Order: sequence, then C-alpha cells, then structure tokens
Amino acid sequence: MQELRLRQQMTLAPRLQQSVKLLQMSALEFTTAVELAMATNPFLEEADEQVADPAPAQPERGAMTSEPPIETAVAGDPPDRDNDAAADTPAAPEYSGDYPTPARSDGEDHDLGQWASAPVSMREKLSADLGNYRLEPRGRLLAEFIIDALDEDGYLRTPLANLCSALSPDFTPPPDEGEWLAALRLVQQLDAPGLGARDLQECLSLQLAAAPGVSAPLRTLALRIVAEQIERLAKNDAAGLRRALNCTEDALRDACALIRGLDPKPGRRYDMQAPVYVVPDVFVDKWHSRWRVVPNRSAMPQARLHRVYADLFRRARLDDRSPMAQELQEARWLVRNVEQRYTTIQRVAEAIVKRQQTFFEYGEVALRPLMLKEVADDLDMHESTVSRATVSKYMVTPRGVFEFRHFFSRELATDSGGTCSAAAVRALIKELIDAEDPAMPLSDVALTQQLASNGIVLARRTVSKYRGQLRLPPAELRRQH
Repeated sequence: MQELRLRQQMTLAPRLQQSVKLLQMSALEFTTAVELAMATNPFLEEADEQVADPAPAQPERGAMTSEPPIETAVAGDPPDRDNDAAADTPAAPEYSGDYPTPARSDGEDHDLGQWASAPVSMREKLSADLGNYRLEPRGRLLAEFIIDALDEDGYLRTPLANLCSALSPDFTPPPDEGEWLAALRLVQQLDAPGLGARDLQECLSLQLAAAPGVSAPLRTLALRIVAEQIERLAKNDAAGLRRALNCTEDALRDACALIRGLDPKPGRRYDMQAPVYVVPDVFVDKWHSRWRVVPNRSAMPQARLHRVYADLFRRARLDDRSPMAQELQEARWLVRNVEQRYTTIQRVAEAIVKRQQTFFEYGEVALRPLMLKEVADDLDMHESTVSRATVSKYMVTPRGVFEFRHFFSRELATDSGGTCSAAAVRALIKELIDAEDPAMPLSDVALTQQLASNGIVLARRTVSKYRGQLRLPPAELRRQH
C-alpha cells in the first residue's frame, strides 16, 4: 500500500545561505572565509583601497570593561584625528555612520597569528581571575592553596582540613572550616562552573545553578536527580526515576538531557584550549557631540570582482552551465553578501548605540533593558537576523571593548513601576560594595536590603549570583581587620 505524505519545507537559495553564514561569523572567521574564497576563485581579488577606521576609542580611567577580559586586535593605520576635523565636514545626522575618507591600504598581509593570545593552564587562568578580586592577604592565600590543590579534572579531591598541613607554621591563627569554605566558594565562582567541586554531584550542581536560560522547574528537577538519583541516572533507569521523582515523562527527559549536556571534567577543557582571537567589528566614539559608529573594515580583506577575468569570460561566450560560469556567479554573490554583512552589522550597532546612549554617557549603571525584538522592529529585520548580527561581534568604545550581546539585558521591575536592566543592577551592587566599610562589609542579605530600599526587589540568591558574576568575593573574604 502506497502512502502519500505532504511535507512543507522552507529552503534558502544558495546566495541567501551564504549571506546567513557570513553574517553569523565572527570577524576572524569572516576574514578566513573571504581570504579562502579569494585564493580559490579566479574571479575574486582584494581591493586596492580600503576604508580607513578611526583611532580606537580609549577606555576612560577606572571605566568598566566587558567580562571576561579579552584581547583586541585592530589592524590598519587609523587616520589622524586632526586631519579628520580639519576637513570641515558638516555634522552628520545622528547615527549616520559618517565615515572618514578612503585611504590606500598599506599592503600588509592579514596575519591572524599576530592576534593570538597564548593558551593558559587551568591554574594560571584561575589565579589570574583571582587577581581581579579585592581580598585580604589571608583570604587570597587560602584561595591560592585551593587552586593549587585542584586535580587535572578541576576537582578538589583533598579534604579542606588536610590542606592545613601545607600551610606555613607562621600562618596563625589556623583557618577554621568557615574560612576554608568561603575561599572554596570563591574559587568555585572563577571561570568555568564546576571547577573546585569535591565530587561529581557538586560539579554537576554548580553547573546547573549557573546554566543560563533554564526554567526554574527544570533546574529544580535536574538538581534533585543529581543530588538524590545520580545512580539511577547512570543506569538509565527511567522508570525508577519517574517513580522516585513523581514527574512526567517529558519533564524527566528534558532534565536528563540537561544533565547529560554538562561537563563532568571541567578542568580538561584547558588542555585543549585554543588561542582566543577578538577583532572588533566597529568603533564607537563621540564626534561633533554625537555618538557615531564606524566599521573596522581595514582589519578584514575587501573582496571585489576581478574585472579583467570577468570581461575575458564574457568575450569567450562559454556555456552558462560551465564550472567557470558557476565560479563567476559565486564571486558576484560573495561581493554582494560581504557588503550586506557590513551594512547589517553597521545598522544593528547604530541601533544599539541609539538606544543605549545613557550607557555611553554614564556607564554600566545606566544600561537600559533591551530586547532583540526592539532592534528588529526598529530596523524592520527579522529577530533571527539581529541575533546573528550580535553574536561574536565586538565594538570598541570609550568605556572598553564589548560584545554586542552585552547591551541586551533582561528587564527587572522596580517598586515604582519602572524597569531597570540586570546589568545596571550588577553595576549598582558594585557601587555599594566599593563604598562599604572594609571592616564591616555588606553581606548578600544587606545588599538585598539596600537594593530594596532603592526600589529594586530581588531574592538574596539572585544578588549572590550577580555578585559572583562581578567577581566580587563574599563578605567574609572582603573583611579587612
């Protein structure tokens, strides 16, 4: 018996597929892809002229920068600011992307190696992260001892009490259990979630607690499985898990999938760590009293159609279905899609700057809530297009280097009926801690109360999470005697 089935399927044309692929690439991936295309397609060549970028904006003294710290590479010689001003160009409309005049390329190759940062070991990375915390020497030493005691998987297999034997006899008074636990909680907040765990269950629990975008019921069920039913999970005993947890089959399946997606050996990732490259896509600065966005085109190859070869092909009147005709078509697509990528990223960056002007003027505490849909509606784009244009895209600003995604922060309600962003709350927590009495630091409960007095009502655990994201230690490790 034959059965007919109708299936509705949407497929993208090759040119659109290439456009989507180029847009979601980072600057370095894009550079590699375009250079490969120019090396393999005879109808492509690199343009002789490139748009010069403005000098990168320098972070203000003491200004906050994006997390985690990143290395930035800026290729190309920036034009002289004095010459730019001397051109007496009339003030451009707001966010018009007013570009400097084109400058001839210096002819240097795009050497990706010069933008690489050397891989670091797990202990080096954790020690470097620890240096970002304001700690008393005693608390810092205990945290360093814990870091040194981690095994290759990232676990602390040595009982805390046994670490005392490694301390110098001059370390007095000996640390009590509370001090060790405070230092351990600090280490567990550094870098990858799960590091510093004392067993598999704690490792998975730490990762579940830090997992983004997980609903509260799903997180709670997964934590119960890890804490109470880890052996049944290992045996794939679905029926036993359902009886023990009294949950639906769908909920159990989602929770188990979430757990199996975690990393049981988070320390191993440092053995395979690849160099980290970051190249900014745009520069943001203030020009003629207005914030503007300028693309960093000189850091990336500029592909164009090789006119001589294209003319020769047309004169030869070869079959339109020949391999050469296909290469010519692909070359045309690439040139158009490359320009479309620049235009899309430029427009999204301008929309971000337009909606986040208070951030550029006043800093992190003034970052407003922003959703992808707002930018998509402003630009008459699909939300998925805006999403692709914000992932792994970076901007250099007077306040530091930020991924586009940094400016999209979820909305939190206030007592007054207004809203603020989660990033602004983190900045406010940092201000409260910076202003505290070092002899009597604010606990997470006290921070929660102070935020409530400012109209921002949050759970204590949320405040603790935000404090950890800021790499600020708990109160017991901030206390200065």
